[in-house]
Amino acid sequence: MGTLEKGRDADISACVYILKSDIYMAFLRFFSLFLIHITLFTSSCFAGDPFVNYTWEVSYITASPLGVQQQVGLFFFFFPLFFYLFVHLLMWVIAINRAFPGPFVNVTTNNNVVIEVLNKLDEDLLMTWAGIQLRRNSWQDGVLGTNCPIPPNWQSTYQFQVKDQIGSFFYFPSLNFQRAAGGYGGFIINNRPVISLPFATPDGDIIIMIGDWYTRNHSDLRKTLSDGKDLGMPDGVVINGKGPYRYNNTLVPDGIEYESFEVHPGKTYRIRVHNVGISTSLNFRIQNHNLLLAESEGTYTMQQNYTSLDIHVGQSYSFLVTMDQNASTDYYIVASARFVNESLWKRVTGVAILHYSNSKGKATGPLPDSPNDFYDKTFSMNQARSIRSNGSASGARPNPQGSFKYGLINVTDVYVLKNEPLVMIDGKRRATLSGISFVNPETPIRLADQFKVKGVYKLDFPNEPLTGSPRMETSVINGTYKGFMEVILQNNDTTMQSYHMDGYAFFVVGMDYGEWTNSSRGTYNKWDAIARCTVQVFPGAWTAILISMDNVGVWNLRAENLDRWYLGQETYVRVVNPEITNKTELPIPENVLYCGALKTMQKPQKTSSATSITGGISKMFFTLLMVLFAAVSNFC
Repeated sequence: MGTLEKGRDADISACVYILKSDIYMAFLRFFSLFLIHITLFTSSCFAGDPFVNYTWEVSYITASPLGVQQQVGLFFFFFPLFFYLFVHLLMWVIAINRAFPGPFVNVTTNNNVVIEVLNKLDEDLLMTWAGIQLRRNSWQDGVLGTNCPIPPNWQSTYQFQVKDQIGSFFYFPSLNFQRAAGGYGGFIINNRPVISLPFATPDGDIIIMIGDWYTRNHSDLRKTLSDGKDLGMPDGVVINGKGPYRYNNTLVPDGIEYESFEVHPGKTYRIRVHNVGISTSLNFRIQNHNLLLAESEGTYTMQQNYTSLDIHVGQSYSFLVTMDQNASTDYYIVASARFVNESLWKRVTGVAILHYSNSKGKATGPLPDSPNDFYDKTFSMNQARSIRSNGSASGARPNPQGSFKYGLINVTDVYVLKNEPLVMIDGKRRATLSGISFVNPETPIRLADQFKVKGVYKLDFPNEPLTGSPRMETSVINGTYKGFMEVILQNNDTTMQSYHMDGYAFFVVGMDYGEWTNSSRGTYNKWDAIARCTVQVFPGAWTAILISMDNVGVWNLRAENLDRWYLGQETYVRVVNPEITNKTELPIPENVLYCGALKTMQKPQKTSSATSITGGISKMFFTLLMVLFAAVSNFC
């Protein structure tokens, strides 16, 4: 090659180098500006409200919490039909990520929670969040009135903010009696660091999930109810998915796995207890230890010592317990059935172990005594009345809890919801509220409103119980936005009931035996009533609650007893802001599922996992980056 050609090639190389350098510098400037804009955008959207992500696979596992042995022999592997039949007779437990109970959610006030749920069950699934108020976001409530179920082998993502809440809650599957098979776990919302606790920071946190348990599968239990039969007495009580410690060689067989909690002497622990059972009220107690009640379902309580506390189905409490006993032995933790014939129900007792780190021996002797109602029929009700809000404590915000003067607010709507013994309607045994047995629509109520689907429900739930024959309907309460609703829960059944309302914490202002009348308002607590989301109603008695209707959406009001809920003892409260605004309710999620009249809108399931907003931004950013690099390379 001659000198001229070499010079020309050198000039061309220099030109290309300069060109590439200019493009490269332009790209860097563009990239920097783009990065700044993205940073500003994400900062403005999510500053101070971090995301907490979970991925759950909900599936069956085989387990024997009460010691029922289940094994698969080689015989069945050679005969697939027998194996198939045998497997379907096993005790299936619903697990999350192969764990029962499921993993506990641990977040802080105002966190954005993203939970990706993969349904590996053989039936539809919805997860609901007991007590999490889901401000402006009933789309994520996880009940049939607001959500289409997640089909088998489908994945769906729940995304919500735990806005201005603290406390102890739990989650569980809301469909098909599935909670009777597990699928539940604890949900903790912590204070922000800038807001102090109304007690010294505990040395540890312990979650205890108690509940009655049947050895029959949940599908068998719901078939029993559908056939018009009672479930009968439970087979036992489980604590954190495990059976009782063998405190009695006759009542408790050998070889049962039990729960044990190790603690250190002199330390104080926050013990969060949830009754996640089916229908049995349980008395909770720890041998020789005082339970200092500190919080209930998001409200700090006046701190009072109890030797035991009745915890009804769906309720949650947290206690401060100081390990102030000697360590000569371990100590019993007990959850036993209440308001039953104790001689027949002795086996329906859960027993775990409190193990001091320097303990010198196993727990022995009789269990600590349960309350004796023989001489005091009002013991449990008076105990419930003694639970009051701590008006001087801050909750999720700096202002004291007692600053909301609920007793001075005028009531705008009154509903008397009466439940009675099970009745026959159109040949089916059903449970009712005010003479109506709720029928879940094929198209969820909130979706029907969004897409103006007519005839899905009736906005005609009566203010007072019906006087005629009971009927099965999809009848909904018309809640007044920013109104103040008084609800009287009248229990004319013979069993203890508890009721829960999604989306709200309500004030429990009164309870008493007999029929509620207008004059009963004179007994209301209008100063420091506990605010919570689940309340008990004693048989032959009433409980009154007050609700500030400030959360737009469609919210489930139900019996927390699973048998009554399954048979129709529920309704929904529809709260609509009459003003056209996007500030009082979040928009419909992009990943919403469609069913019923809207099933044709459902797109096929994507094979890849759903992504959050921040994940979508990351993918968009990466894609644009690759395009820019490709453009530069092609140009040069």
